Amino acid sequence: MLYLVSYDVSTSTPAGRRRLHRIAKVCENFGVRVQNSVFECALEYDGFLTLKAQLGGIIDPQQDSLRFYPLGRHGREKVVHLGVERAFDVEAPLIL
Repeated sequence: MLYLVSYDVSTSTPAGRRRLHRIAKVCENFGVRVQNSVFECALEYDGFLTLKAQLGGIIDPQQDSLRFYPLGRHGREKVVHLGVERAFDVEAPLIL
């Protein structure tokens, strides 16, 4: 299933800037950055639960916001995009 993950982290303190960096690193392990604080993640449900738990352990719920939007199995087909888009299919096999 494709999930859109977005976050808004308070960066007014050094601790907030560290949280922002940690959240981005975790998200990079699960998906592809499509905007500064937005990732597309193709995950099975257990992967989603793992991602949610890891990010939930990082954020400060009094200052930060974290959102998960389940787009479904065919979510990529429903995305409408304008402007420059990176040519990377999050659901395609990776060949390095």
